[in-house]
Amino acid sequence: MTTILQFIGVLAALIILHELGHFLACRLFGVDVEEFGIGFPPRLTKLFEAGGTEYTLNWLPLGGFVRPKGENDPEIEDGLAAASPWVRIGVLFAGPMLNLLAAVLIYAVIFTQLGVPVTDTVKILEIAPDSPAQQAGLQAEDVIREVNQVPVNSSSVLREEIYANLGEEVTLAYQRGEEVEKVSLVPRADPPEGQGAIGIVMTNPVRDVNILQALPRGAASTARHSVAVLSLPAQLIRDGFSGDAGRPVGYKGMYDVYQGATEQELVPGTSSFVNVLFFVAAITVSLGILNLFPIPALDGGRILLVLPEIILGRRVSQKVKNVVNAVGFISLILLLIYINILDFTSPIQLP
Repeated sequence: MTTILQFIGVLAALIILHELGHFLACRLFGVDVEEFGIGFPPRLTKLFEAGGTEYTLNWLPLGGFVRPKGENDPEIEDGLAAASPWVRIGVLFAGPMLNLLAAVLIYAVIFTQLGVPVTDTVKILEIAPDSPAQQAGLQAEDVIREVNQVPVNSSSVLREEIYANLGEEVTLAYQRGEEVEKVSLVPRADPPEGQGAIGIVMTNPVRDVNILQALPRGAASTARHSVAVLSLPAQLIRDGFSGDAGRPVGYKGMYDVYQGATEQELVPGTSSFVNVLFFVAAITVSLGILNLFPIPALDGGRILLVLPEIILGRRVSQKVKNVVNAVGFISLILLLIYINILDFTSPIQLP
């Protein structure tokens, strides 16, 4: 029960964060907000009122909403629908953007926990028994500095030089502690299955960073994650929606992943704290990017309906918007029902 409550809290917090983005943008652009709801209606109670906004607690816990003044009625003066198209796009874009900014911070915290790889240094992680590396006296944690007097500043340099000299003696300079030594060995042309030519597993050492140093890494990781989410629909279509390509998951599927994170199964070898952070980062990136998809009823679909006003100078009628958004909303609900059914009929398996 504790894990379930934690999961609900995490998911609700990320959705409320999304709505907070819309709320802050409304405040920034001078659009009044009539209600900021935690959870979905029906309303449980009104918490308080401040700045003309009612803050309410609602019965359905997984979510939240912001109700700007005049959201769907351009006749209401100083309302959202009466604002300039750029203001409306800014308000719609702010929710996903706050989710992505949260992902940058979460990934940065992950890097402060795990450190960042020193990519220009190659370290031995493991050595296979009876391999040329073991016979030469190399050990795990040794840092490879040179191969045949070629400086090793990446794993690809070491690999290329080794495989260019299969069956021939090569000389490695390695650092162990403060000492630098040299050994000679012969890379195998036909190594045992699962082993490389000299029988080592390479990695990069890591260095500790503080939160400010980790922020650029967090931004880069969020960008790569966002690209992966954006490319997923095309990948699913290309792979014929096979299980290998992945699939969307509903609440049960997300809970299964969260449970795996708390049990340190999502990223083995790291703490449950880091596992949960990876889960939260995945959800907030997905929430931010998927909401920008040009699908009616989502932020991206609503932005799409504002663009004709900018490009052509003509506003799409509110009646058309209402119909499109209603159809999109119903379609999304049906899709969510289908996805949540899949969670039970075809449960996900963590890799």
